[in-house]
Amino acid sequence: MQAADIDAVFAIEQSCFGFEAWSYESLAGELANPFAFYLVCRHEGRVAGYGGLHNNLGEGYITNIAVDKTFRRMGAGRCILQGLLDFARENSLSFVTLEVRESNATAIALYASLGFENAGLRKHFYQKPAENAVIMTRYIKK
Repeated sequence: MQAADIDAVFAIEQSCFGFEAWSYESLAGELANPFAFYLVCRHEGRVAGYGGLHNNLGEGYITNIAVDKTFRRMGAGRCILQGLLDFARENSLSFVTLEVRESNATAIALYASLGFENAGLRKHFYQKPAENAVIMTRYIKK
């Protein structure tokens, strides 16, 4: 992800997450965060989606994965997630973890298909609407 991508990334963030969306400033700030890795998926030059991960002492914490509604079910989410896992492997992270809405069966199935396992539940993690988060983790083989 580059500075020129922030407008498109912010639009996707707002569309996907509404009330819980990161601010423009927060997304732009991630470009200067030495512990953050963000990537975008492009289709014909347009940002189709993006994802981010924080490297915290050799552990990977996925911050966001979002795909523009126009490009859903076309493999963009899988491509983004695979890119984050490749980064984790290349940087010898021990695991990658994330939270996902309990009702988001599509995302849960995607994560499971790439080796993520259910690692627990965060009660009342999301607001508007209130919902639990499923914690999913993938251990990286050395």
